Amino acid sequence: MTAVNAAELLSVRNPRSGQIDLQIAPPGADEIKAICTRLREAQKSWAAAPLEHRIAVMRAWAERLRAHRDALIEADSTDTGHGQISKVAPDMVIGSIMRHCAAAPDIFAAAKRSGTSPGAPNVTYDTNLRPYPLAGIIGPWNAPMMLSTLHVIPALFAGCAAIVKPSEVAPRFVKPMMQAIGEVPELAEVLTYVVGDGRTGAAMVENVDIVNFTGSVANGRKVAEACARRFIPCMLELGGKDPVIITRTADLERAATAVLRGAVTSTGQVCFSIERIYVQEEVHDRFVELLAAKAERVQLNHPDPLAGHMGPFIFDRQAQIVDGHIDDALAKGAKLRTGGKSENIDGGLYMRATILTGVTHDMKIMQDETFGPVMPVMKYRTEEEAVRLANDTYFGLSAAVIAGTVEEARRIADRIDAGVVSLQDTFLTFAGYGVAEWESFKLSGLGGRGGMLSFVKKQAVLTNTGAPANLLEENLKAVT
Repeated sequence: MTAVNAAELLSVRNPRSGQIDLQIAPPGADEIKAICTRLREAQKSWAAAPLEHRIAVMRAWAERLRAHRDALIEADSTDTGHGQISKVAPDMVIGSIMRHCAAAPDIFAAAKRSGTSPGAPNVTYDTNLRPYPLAGIIGPWNAPMMLSTLHVIPALFAGCAAIVKPSEVAPRFVKPMMQAIGEVPELAEVLTYVVGDGRTGAAMVENVDIVNFTGSVANGRKVAEACARRFIPCMLELGGKDPVIITRTADLERAATAVLRGAVTSTGQVCFSIERIYVQEEVHDRFVELLAAKAERVQLNHPDPLAGHMGPFIFDRQAQIVDGHIDDALAKGAKLRTGGKSENIDGGLYMRATILTGVTHDMKIMQDETFGPVMPVMKYRTEEEAVRLANDTYFGLSAAVIAGTVEEARRIADRIDAGVVSLQDTFLTFAGYGVAEWESFKLSGLGGRGGMLSFVKKQAVLTNTGAPANLLEENLKAVT
């Protein structure tokens, strides 16, 4: 790596202690260009290899991830303050690789169309699936290893090379990840991770052929604009303000259990966390009592990071945003049922599971992405009102419906503007990775989730099995 000045180093904060305990040296624009050139050259043989060969290499990577599992968990946990997802992140990545190994042959075979033209019987057609040579993956800070790596897997299966930049807020997992990749030499030729901030990401966008970005709407807009200038495709998975509708007929005990998990897992720092809760007015008070009783049992993972249910905020600025949402809601008439604003405990910024009632849609807590363990609960009267409230947002990532029957829940779900809707539960999105397909609505994203076929171009090959049309003969006939 090119030497950098100390002034160019990026400081990384430990979310549990609040201390700067790591500095990273981002590559410069010229170094990013050189890396991309190397990856692009290696991609030629990677794409030319049979799919079965790529599957074998990906299986080998999965085995090396298993071997480095403990180191990956430790690094990712340090990045996230021992968030819950970090404990299973390697397993989720390995599971995704193995599902893609099983599904890839059928998916690619089904995408290839061939036959005879119905309008020209002497012309046959066939399909080539041509991978974009180099994919750029830019990941977020909230689930750094998982979200950076899940999106690179389909690109590799498609035959792309890939360069990955996780957030500079949470880059520690890159070291053990690169060790695992280095133990699969053929994979190391077409896959690398780099550390850096927005400048590094911008340099990547200038040197790749397709971009997959997960992050905020504001930064996603910058990525989309940069890709548009180069006429390259981008897939954006952005913010959410995910609602859950709970009907009068719902099992309230079940609903309270599902909502608590969906709202506070990993301190609510998940893009498809439940952030708005709409409850039919007849059962509202009973539901709030059940939810509050469960919320008060949620423990912080302090001082023991391996105990408890919730860790600190990963990004200190996020605690300020969530505190601001709570202040705004209380100032406009909301009531605090349990929990409260963030607390500084030994340098880490923690927040108890928090419930607000009496909320309205003129409050930030019901409009802007909160990204914290806050559960604002609002009454509704009719099903039509519930759907209207759920759709009253500029986001459309995911949603949930809990009702007395699956049929009732499905009827409501089909009217909600969201890319994924969980029925009779919340937070089911992980279960859909690698098997379900969806596209986010509104400002929550662009271009779908980025399955294998998103990373290829379809090329038609047309063959004339007869004589070509003769321009001279056609003109002669027209004259005579």
